Amino acid sequence: MQYGLGMDVGGTYTDAVIIREGDEQIVDYAKSPTTHPDLLTGIQNVLDSLSTSYLENVTTVSISTTLVTNTILENNVSEKASAYNVALIMVGDTDLPPNSSIPYSITVQGGHNANGNENYPLEKDKVKKFVIDTKDKVDAYAVSAHFSIRNPDHELKVKEIIEELTDLPVVCGHELSQSLGSYERGVTACLNAQLVPISTRFMNTVVSEIKRRGINAKIMMLKCDGSVVSIQEALRHPIESIFTGPAASLVGASYLSKKMNCIAIDVGGTSTDVAKVTDGIPEIIDEGAVVGGWQTKVKAIRMETSAMGGDSHIWIKNQEINIGPRRAIPICAASAKWPILKEKLKKKNIPSKMQLCKTIQPTIFFIRTDVIPDGLSKTEEELLSRIDDEPRSINELYPDSLPSPIFLDLLIEKKLVQAIGFTPTDALHVLGHYTEWDQEAARIAADVLGKMMLSESTVLCKKIKKMFAENMASYTMAYLLKGIDKGEIKRIIANKDEYLSKFKVGVTVVLLGGPVRAYLDDMKEMIETEIILPEYAEVGNAVGAIVGKVIKRVEILIRKIHEDDNVTVMMFSPNGRKRCLSYMHALEEAEKEGRQLLLQYLNNSGFSADDFKIESIRQDIKINENDTFPLETKIVFICQEIKKNGSYE
Repeated sequence: MQYGLGMDVGGTYTDAVIIREGDEQIVDYAKSPTTHPDLLTGIQNVLDSLSTSYLENVTTVSISTTLVTNTILENNVSEKASAYNVALIMVGDTDLPPNSSIPYSITVQGGHNANGNENYPLEKDKVKKFVIDTKDKVDAYAVSAHFSIRNPDHELKVKEIIEELTDLPVVCGHELSQSLGSYERGVTACLNAQLVPISTRFMNTVVSEIKRRGINAKIMMLKCDGSVVSIQEALRHPIESIFTGPAASLVGASYLSKKMNCIAIDVGGTSTDVAKVTDGIPEIIDEGAVVGGWQTKVKAIRMETSAMGGDSHIWIKNQEINIGPRRAIPICAASAKWPILKEKLKKKNIPSKMQLCKTIQPTIFFIRTDVIPDGLSKTEEELLSRIDDEPRSINELYPDSLPSPIFLDLLIEKKLVQAIGFTPTDALHVLGHYTEWDQEAARIAADVLGKMMLSESTVLCKKIKKMFAENMASYTMAYLLKGIDKGEIKRIIANKDEYLSKFKVGVTVVLLGGPVRAYLDDMKEMIETEIILPEYAEVGNAVGAIVGKVIKRVEILIRKIHEDDNVTVMMFSPNGRKRCLSYMHALEEAEKEGRQLLLQYLNNSGFSADDFKIESIRQDIKINENDTFPLETKIVFICQEIKKNGSYE
C-alpha cells in the first residue's frame, strides 16, 4: 500500500497528514508547534508523531508554507533576510519609482515594441559596468525588459552578461509571467530572486529530513493558486509559492467537505483567511497578488485576510477590548512551559490608565528568543540585557517607572523578544471550549483583565469570543460583498437584532483551524447558510497540500502585425516569437509548441505524461463578427493531473 504525506509549516503549528492512495482516505495526522527560528525541530516533531509503518510507504510528499515569504517580507533578522540583496536591471522605457526601496537598480536602453521588434539596441556596456559595480554587494539579479513577453531577446542577453561576470542566480521577467507590464514583471522577478536563497534553505531542510528518514518520495510544493509543482519548479520560482496557507486551506476545505462550491474560513494563530472555490476551481486575482505592498504578476487566490487569529494579543485601553494585530504566546500555553507565570499574574501590577497600550498591560510578559542581535542602539542593548529565557513582566523590566514602550516594540519587531499575553485561545480555555493547555493560568489572567473592565472574567471572555466570531462573519461577508465597507458589514452583524436583519449566503461555509469548533454556533447565529466543521478540520491545510493537483499553464498569442506595408502573422510564446506563413499555420504551430512545452515541463519535473490530460482554451478578438480571421488569438494550454479527490457534490 502506498501513501501521500501533506505537510503545512505555519507560523504557529506545523501540521502533517497521511492519505492512502487509491481510496484517498486519511489514515494518520499530527500537529506540532512550529519552532523558530530553526524550523527543523518542529518538522521532526510532527513527523515523529506519525506512524512509521505509513511513513515508510510514502511515495509523494507535498508541502505548503507561508514562512518562506514572511521571512523576507518582514525582514526577519533571524533568517538574515536583509542579507539577500537583489539588483534589478530594467531594459526599455520603464523607470523605477523615485521612492523605490530596491537598493540596487538601473534602467538601460533597449527593449521591444508590442510586435516584438527592437526599439533600441541593448546598452550592453552599461549593463556590464552595473554588474561589475554590484556583483560583490548582491546575492542575485532580476531582469525585466520592455515587451519581453513579445521578444525576450534583451532579457536573455542581459542574463548572459551577468552569467559571464558572476556566479549569481539570474531571474528574468518573461520566465515568471506572460502578462503585460514590464515594471510589475520586474518587481515579480526581483522578489523571486530575493526569495531564492531563503526558499532553497527551507526546501533543503525538508528534503534532507525526508531523505534522512529513508522516505523515497517525490517532493512537491503547493502554489498560491492551489495547484502543486515539483520541488525543482518551486525552487526556480519560489514567488509562486507565496500565500500557500490560504491556498492549502481552500483546497483542503473543498476536499474535506466534499463540496465543489464553498467558502473556506481558516482560523490560524496569526490571522483569519477567507477564500472561495467555485466548481472546484479557486477564485484567482486577475491583477496579480500584492506582496509587501508591491504589485506583482503572480496569480494567487483572491482572499480576505484579517489580522486576528487565535494567538492575537488582547489588550485593554480606555475600557475597550482590543484584539491584535500583534501575535503573542497564549498565557495558557506559556504557563505549561513556565509555571512561574501564574505566581507573577497573581501580583496584579496594573499600570495607570494613561500608561496602558498594546505593550504595557498587566497580563503581558516578555522572553528572549534565540535570534542573535545585530546593529542595536545602546538603549536597545541595555533593555535586551534585562530580558532572558524566563518571562518578565513590564514592571520587572522597568521597576522604577514605565517609560515609552518604543524600544521594547523595536526588539519585538526585530524578533529578539517574544511577547506572552492573553489571547482568544485563553478566552476559550476560560470558557471550557478548548482545553489544550493550562486553564488555571488563563483564568487568573482573565480575572485581572476583568477587574480592569469592571466585569466578571467569564463575561469578559464571552465578549471576546463574540468579537472574534463577528470578525469571522464580517470578513466572510466582505469577501462576498466586494467593495462594500467592512465597517458597515460588521455593524450590521453586531447589531442584527436592532436591524431585524441577517445575512443569508447561498454557498456552504467550511470552517478550518484548531479551536474553530468553538465558533460554530456563533457563526450560525450570524450568517444563514450551511456551515460545516469537517472531520480533520484542525489539519485542513496539510490535507490541502497533498490533495492539490499538478496544473501547468502555457499562454501563446497569435497576432497580425504590419511590417513595411505587409501583413505578417506572428506567434508569441515563452520561447520567443515566430513568423508564420498564415493564420492557419500559426494555429498549427501554436498547438504543436504549446503541447511540446507542457510535455517538456512534465519530463523535467519527473512526471509521467500518462497521468495528465492536456486541454486548450482559445479566445479570439475580432473587429466584426463576420471577419474570417481575428486580429488576435490567445490560446491557453492547460496540463492537469488526472487525480480523484473523493466524491464531490
